[in-house]
Amino acid sequence: MKKKEIVINDCFGGFGLSDEAFELYLNKKGIKFYKGKKKFFGNSYYTVPEKKYKRLSKKWREEDGDYGRINAKNWYLSCRDIKRDDPVLVEVVKLLKKKANGFCAGLKIVKIPADVDFGIDEYDGLESIHEIHRSWR
Repeated sequence: MKKKEIVINDCFGGFGLSDEAFELYLNKKGIKFYKGKKKFFGNSYYTVPEKKYKRLSKKWREEDGDYGRINAKNWYLSCRDIKRDDPVLVEVVKLLKKKANGFCAGLKIVKIPADVDFGIDEYDGLESIHEIHRSWR
């Protein structure tokens, strides 16, 4: 039976990649990025220079009352936007092992049947995989 691999967080805290893992992922995917200033949980990453992002997000936030316009540009990069069965993500976690873990994360690779439509449940950051079933009301 063919399997697919999925990355989940296997401890309380929450899914996240270390800066080293996220940068390796971005490089392997060929995504040009700009590293922002260090934050409590790690660096911020953008597809445009940080100053441009901050200037326009502030301007547009004041004009629109939300971040819709800036979010539509996809200028901010987050590891939480990566599909958990992305082969490059799986490769990075296998390569870096514990060094791939972000703040309060303990990443694990789980194998499931390749034909399963899956979702990820989370309780206080601890994740599990479930099969998505149809339901009606």
